[in-house]
Amino acid sequence: MKRQLIHLLALLWLLLGGGTAVAEDIPKIRAAVLQIGTVNWELQTILNNGFDRANGFELLVQPYADNGATRVALEGDAADLAVADWIWTARQRAAGKDYVFIPYSRATGGLVVPAESPVQSLPDLKGRSLGIVGGPLDKSWLILQAYAAQVHGFDLSAETEQVYGAPPLMFKVGLSGETDGVINFWHFLAKMKAEGMREVVSVSEATHALGLNPETPLVGYIFKERFLRENPGLAHAFYQATRDAKDLLARDDAAWEEIRTMMNAKSDAQFKQLRADFRAGIPTDGPVDQADAAQFLALMAELGGDKLVGRATTLPDGLFADVR
Repeated sequence: MKRQLIHLLALLWLLLGGGTAVAEDIPKIRAAVLQIGTVNWELQTILNNGFDRANGFELLVQPYADNGATRVALEGDAADLAVADWIWTARQRAAGKDYVFIPYSRATGGLVVPAESPVQSLPDLKGRSLGIVGGPLDKSWLILQAYAAQVHGFDLSAETEQVYGAPPLMFKVGLSGETDGVINFWHFLAKMKAEGMREVVSVSEATHALGLNPETPLVGYIFKERFLRENPGLAHAFYQATRDAKDLLARDDAAWEEIRTMMNAKSDAQFKQLRADFRAGIPTDGPVDQADAAQFLALMAELGGDKLVGRATTLPDGLFADVR
């Protein structure tokens, strides 16, 4: 009787899709991601908990050394998705590519200074130096300049000395005190705050002061529209798997222990700050608000010009994938 029950359960497992033959029939999503990117925390949580197969697809993570390589992989059909912000995606779509965006995170950077710094607001940076991740067109830098001008009547660019560099370099520059302040990506800022640095203003705060909606997710998963069209329902299935992972990471500390090693946290303080800031950056469930996005894009076009947005001076139709 026991053996018959085992055979019955095995048959049921096969009928429900547990068998290899059935599993091979489900669509696969090849994700081209930065090897050390924070998106891996969410994708690994999907894999750890089988959220991909539970939603009817198989996720295959393909790590790359830099973001440029992930985008080449997407363009050349070596991958089905990459990760980027939707401003870049809008630029590509306006140039004729069929890229679409599915939200991942609204976590943003900000400006931090040493704990003992006299700087309390942006005008206090007059005559001081700033380390800035990326270059002059970094979106956080542009937003903070607009915020300084509108709220304080202060020309942040003209009144400070800027030093540009990659996120790890700006992390070291900030902790060593080589500059008076640093603007960096959110996960590096989390580590810097854990090491005692103090946030003067966040990009989220500045965005809100500029009349924009800080809840608008900036970073997301980029697919080719053709790929999603060839796989009906896959956009919703993938989005649901990401929401399953987000919901778990938002409420369950134990889920973070399973991905702790890939977080590169050097201390408990860094680990806890990374976890808290990731959770704070989880966007609300639902589609991106088109009006909010259009307003944000208009500001980016004004601040960065065609060097930043290309031909995307207005929100391209179909930019945000339908995940319903």
